Parts: sequence; C-alpha cells; structure tokens
Amino acid sequence: MKTIYKFLLIISGLLLFLTMAFYLLGAPDWTGPSLVVFFICLAIAVRGVDSLKGFSYTILIGAAVTISMYYPFLFLEVRGYPLKNLIVPLLQIIMFGMGTTMSIKDFAGVIKMPKAVLAGMFCQFTIMPFIGFGLAKSFGFPAEIAAGIILVGSSPSGLASNVMSFIAKANLALSVTLTAVATLMAPFITPALMQWLAGEFIPIDPWAMMWSIVKIVIIPIIGGLLFNKIFHGKAKWLDNAMPMVSMISIGIIITIITAAGRDSLMSIGMLLILACLIHNVLGYTLGYSISKLLKFDERSCRTIALEVGMQNAGLASGIALEMGKVATAGLAAAVFGPLMNITGSSLATWWRSKNKISEDDKENID
Repeated sequence: MKTIYKFLLIISGLLLFLTMAFYLLGAPDWTGPSLVVFFICLAIAVRGVDSLKGFSYTILIGAAVTISMYYPFLFLEVRGYPLKNLIVPLLQIIMFGMGTTMSIKDFAGVIKMPKAVLAGMFCQFTIMPFIGFGLAKSFGFPAEIAAGIILVGSSPSGLASNVMSFIAKANLALSVTLTAVATLMAPFITPALMQWLAGEFIPIDPWAMMWSIVKIVIIPIIGGLLFNKIFHGKAKWLDNAMPMVSMISIGIIITIITAAGRDSLMSIGMLLILACLIHNVLGYTLGYSISKLLKFDERSCRTIALEVGMQNAGLASGIALEMGKVATAGLAAAVFGPLMNITGSSLATWWRSKNKISEDDKENID
C-alpha cells in the first residue's frame, strides 16, 4: 500500500473521530463537513487496497448523500429549475448505455437455459415484491414510503447484478439474460404487482406506470440496441465513457432524491435502512436457496441470488418521480441502491474467494 493511501487512511480515521466528537458536542455546522471529507478521504484510501477498491464508488455516494442531508437546498433547484426533473433524462441515458452493451444474442439464453431463466424470473418477481409488502406492513411506515419499498421489490434487476456475477465467477450469460428478460417484462409485471400489493397504501394507475417504464427503460434500451447494431466497433469512445456516465448519473439521482426526502429520512432513516437491508439480504438468501433446491449448479445459484437481491433502484426512483412522490416513495430506492452495492460486492468477493465450484463448472467460467 502506497504512502499516500496510508496517509489518507489515517486522516479518514481522525476525521471519523472528529465527526463523532462534533456530533456529541451538538455542533452540526462542523459535523457535516467533517463527515463529507471523511468519506472522500476513505474513498481514495481504499483504492490502494485491491480487495477494497471496489467500494470506492459506494463510499463516494456516502459523501454525496451526506452533503444532500446537511445542505438539501443545494440539490432542490437551480435558478428556479427543479433538479428532480433531471432524474428521468439521466435514467434514460443510463438505459441507453445498457442497450449499447447488449445484442439480440443476450436473449438467446432463454432457449439455451430455459429452466434457469424461468426459475430466475419466478424468484425475481415473487420473492422481492412479497418480502417488500411484508416489510412495509411490519415496520408500519407511512403509506407512501411503504409503497416505495414494494416498488423497489417489484422492479427488475439492473446492470449492477451483471457486474457482481462477473466478480463472483457466477454464470454471467445467465445473469445478462435474466436482466434483459426481466427488464423487458417490467412494463407488464411491475404495474400489476404495484396495483395488487401497494394499492392499499396509495392509488396506483397501472397504465400510467406501464408507460413510465416504457419511456424510461424500453425505448432507450431499444435505441441502444440499434446504436450497437449500426455502430458496433465504431464508437469505442462511447463504450469507454458510458460506465463513468452511468456512475455519475446514479450519484446525481441519489443525491437529488435524498435532498427532496431529507425531512422524511430524518424521522425514519435508520428504520428504512434496516428494512432495505433485510429486503436485500433475504433476496440473496432465498434466491440462492431455491436455486439449490432446484439442483442448479453453483454458478447458476450465485447468479440467481444476485439477480433476485439486486434491484434496479434507479428505475424505481424514476417511477416514483412520475407518480409525483419522489420525496417519499423514492426514498427506499435511494437507500436500497447504495446498500445493495455494498452487500452485493461483499458477497461477490467472498464467493470469488471460495473454492466451491465443481471442475465441470470451472471449465465454463472463461
């Protein structure tokens, strides 16, 4: 570990101590800045440790969330323009980028692995929605926040699960296929689940929600697919730029939603974090367990677990905005997104280090 990283790690430890001291002394004017600089120093410091550098982005999200919690006015509007209006365009850019990385071949897995795809889709759209409903009822959250938890559970998986499947040495082809199929089915399944499970909390217009998903996800992905078809191999700059653009866009979305829902987070923040953590971990656990019961190979079990536990929180945020409830129904997505990246990367790294893959499976990893 280079000296600069060690130095920043020590500085981050001192800043954490100072943050706790400022908090206990009741000095919020110093607590916020100290915590922000702590996250930034720690994010840079972990880049010096191979096993931890994957957490750098998530730690930076912690800095962004802290800024939006202490200074929400910075992220509500600029010269009278509501910054929440940026959420849908940013999501469309992310989904377009997702489309540019895909091709029709990604859907061939439905034919090659029908049993695994069907099992993954069944788990995706049953485990998470119903756990979300149970948590919403059990924790007694306000109606719109409860609906937001169900919304996260009713959303499909996203690109993050593909990245984690790669890290975990799971079945990447299955992961990409499940993400693609779940995304295309979302306009039909997500509104139906929301009307069924969240209808008792808030009014749900399934047709309006269906159009929102088509507008936010399907049209941009089709645009990305066409772009990839026409310009394949001719736009390397776009392939290199889109991951960074997506990461920045997700950070901006989370920051805006956090600022908009700051008052609600101040009152139920820890409970919502706990509910989202339970939701996320149960998704991994049940997805993996059901796959084992169906006697899938280890790599496919890991894949389905990650696909079930990791939702497209960005899409959930966009739907909440389209419903006019980004400051309440969008909060669960803002919490779930960073949290699942921490748990998902930790689980994927642990799986990667375990020697539980059979010799037949190992031959298919590369």
